[in-house]
Amino acid sequence: MQTLLKLAISVLIILFCAQVGKRFPSLAGLVATMPLTGLIVLIWLYCDNPGDYELMADYTKGAFWGILPTILFFLVAFICFKKNLGLPVVLLFSFSVWLIGAFFHQWFLR
Repeated sequence: MQTLLKLAISVLIILFCAQVGKRFPSLAGLVATMPLTGLIVLIWLYCDNPGDYELMADYTKGAFWGILPTILFFLVAFICFKKNLGLPVVLLFSFSVWLIGAFFHQWFLR
């Protein structure tokens, strides 16, 4: 039941961002990238592992450094959209760059 509640809350946030994005795309982008997801994960981790501050510290370190590949993803997507490339191409390029960044993220954090 707890997993279903977590799933429902997470889906509601994503749906909210998608609905806001129809009318206010930049606001939806802000909401989608705000530390809301990180906050939810912190709460779930803490509820599942109360008092395990090493786990929390490791998560926040990974999230902090994970911002860099995410920035690369959105930078590539922005450039591709400005060049009027189709969504499949934009996603291919953006995720490719993100994957490379994610590889280095994991490599540096070991």
